[in-house]
Amino acid sequence: MTTTSNDAVLAAVGLRKSYGALEVLKGLDLTLARGEVVALIGPSGSGKSSFIRCLNMMETPSGGDILFRGRKVGDKFRDAGETIGIGTLRRQVGMVFQHFNLFPHKTVLQNVTEGPIVVCKTPRKEAEDRARELLAKVGLADKHAAYPNHLSGGQKQRVAIARALAMDPQVLLLDEVTSALDPELVGEVLTVIRQLAEAGMTMAIVTHEMAFAADVASRVLFLDQGVIAENGSAQDVILKPTNPRLQAFVARFRG
Repeated sequence: MTTTSNDAVLAAVGLRKSYGALEVLKGLDLTLARGEVVALIGPSGSGKSSFIRCLNMMETPSGGDILFRGRKVGDKFRDAGETIGIGTLRRQVGMVFQHFNLFPHKTVLQNVTEGPIVVCKTPRKEAEDRARELLAKVGLADKHAAYPNHLSGGQKQRVAIARALAMDPQVLLLDEVTSALDPELVGEVLTVIRQLAEAGMTMAIVTHEMAFAADVASRVLFLDQGVIAENGSAQDVILKPTNPRLQAFVARFRG
């Protein structure tokens, strides 16, 4: 991989994150090229979720920089000179969470159109037409009038993915989006993510689904104790690991 932080869509340079005296990210570097799918794997507490949340400033880094298309992201909501604002970053870098975070009092269609209408000032008819296209894409065209409490976990997560896509992001971040689902519902969400990967969506995915990561990721990062312990192809990192710590971790998921 020859992509540098200057020509990547999204990059982290020397990223650090501490919670009080606990340092959970210890100077991590990452570049995401257009169309690349990077899977982040590692044990609980290794810093995966903190890392991916820092990438769109849901968590404020304690040190280092986030770059979007080579421009530094600042600590203000709006752009300032050559510095990208957090608001601009979040419109371009979508996030899908483990626990859906849908508005319970809004219908599926309203959940998907909220961002484009309120944030992007998209006309309602245009936003609704786009939302219906996205709901059809994730297999939920018939659920547009339903409320979240009438949906299964897998359906809620597919709505959350459609909601993120409605903002037309250049990058999609997914934080353990199947870990809160019953096993029989995991496949329907992974199918949608696989389709996005095949369509060229740039993604960073925190996951414990090793077979899925090996199948869709162009690169895999193994995080351990706040550092990137391994960074390479799925073949090298998941299928033929040489790092003893990584071997032990992957073996747990192979049974």
